[in-house]
Amino acid sequence: MTTGPLIVGINGSERAGGNTDLALGHTGSLIRALGGELRTIQLRDHRIVPCGPCGDCNSRLAPCVQQDDVAEIVEEMKRADGIVYAVPVHGFGLAHLMQIFIERAGVGHLRFDRPLANKVGGIIVTGRRYSDSSVHNQVVDNLLLNRMILVGSGFPVLLRNTLGTPGLHDAEGLDALDRMIHRMLGMIRLLRKYEDITGEPVLPLDDRNERVIRSRV
Repeated sequence: MTTGPLIVGINGSERAGGNTDLALGHTGSLIRALGGELRTIQLRDHRIVPCGPCGDCNSRLAPCVQQDDVAEIVEEMKRADGIVYAVPVHGFGLAHLMQIFIERAGVGHLRFDRPLANKVGGIIVTGRRYSDSSVHNQVVDNLLLNRMILVGSGFPVLLRNTLGTPGLHDAEGLDALDRMIHRMLGMIRLLRKYEDITGEPVLPLDDRNERVIRSRV
């Protein structure tokens, strides 16, 4: 029996009950209405150690030996059909929890065989007014680095709130979120249909371990 699309939401906010939490709660409602499932990972509830001074990330051929929860989170992401990264703007940039996570996950676990390749990705940025586009662009670069598939929704999902209390008041941002989720689930189902018909992924890769390839040159 075919199950509905599974989306993992990565919440990079330190604040429980804040704008980012509300945005992911709304996202879950949209996904469930379309026959999918959202599993949210709250980075604030996990132990994530910053990159250390070892300095061998560009030469090692095996995952990072740091003992924390990053490997477990990556395994959850690998089981998903799609991933939504949700993050607030802090200090005109990416909130530090998400920054630490994408660094550790990327150089410590994902760069060896790009296990997120061909998964459908989405991005939600919450903020007051400034630098949300810059933060969105940074996460886009990370998703492209991991060879994920980004579907256009017309506009980036930037949810702005200038009030002193959390809330989803940005009508244009919510409309963009709705369209992004519809297109994400549609793309996931299209990719599944292609693989069911052909027995092969729509975008096969033959260069998953970049470190091995470079060592052979």
